[in-house]
Amino acid sequence: MDYLNKKWKIWYNSLDVNHDGKISIEDVEESRNKFTNLHELVGDKAKGVQVNFEDWWNKYIFRTGAGKEISESEFVQQLTEAYKKDKVGFIKEMQACFDCIFDVIDTNKDRTIDEDEFVYAFKAFGHENEALVRKAFSLYNKENKHVPLKDIVSEWVKFVTEEDTGKKDIIMEAFKEGF
Repeated sequence: MDYLNKKWKIWYNSLDVNHDGKISIEDVEESRNKFTNLHELVGDKAKGVQVNFEDWWNKYIFRTGAGKEISESEFVQQLTEAYKKDKVGFIKEMQACFDCIFDVIDTNKDRTIDEDEFVYAFKAFGHENEALVRKAFSLYNKENKHVPLKDIVSEWVKFVTEEDTGKKDIIMEAFKEGF
């Protein structure tokens, strides 16, 4: 569990979009506003993405209540309890979590993510070092400069569910590089 706890803390910090040491509604606002601005989304498309972002945060991140600020220790504790209660169910929940957010991020709905979509998505989540984000993208085996959405999702699911330190984990590798 120590390795998972370490990874969940890393995930928590990656979701602290405004880098204030807590996850709150301000992180939701900043991420969805940055995302819609970077993609130059307007009108119904922008509103739809903003609603989908907020729904994702409320369902999968604010585990103590919709829009309710959550500390790192609360976040890790909630994940630990869910994991210990039903590991298979937890993995399914994390699959749904990452299917949901990457479906939102795939704005052109081609079921792949190109490097620019990847950069925009991670900038929206407060990762401003574009060189590091591009390096993280390069860790995927790309097909024609696009990564199938299912590959990105499976790597994130592995990151938040895999206890074995010996298994290759490109998300963990990216974070070790400073991502």
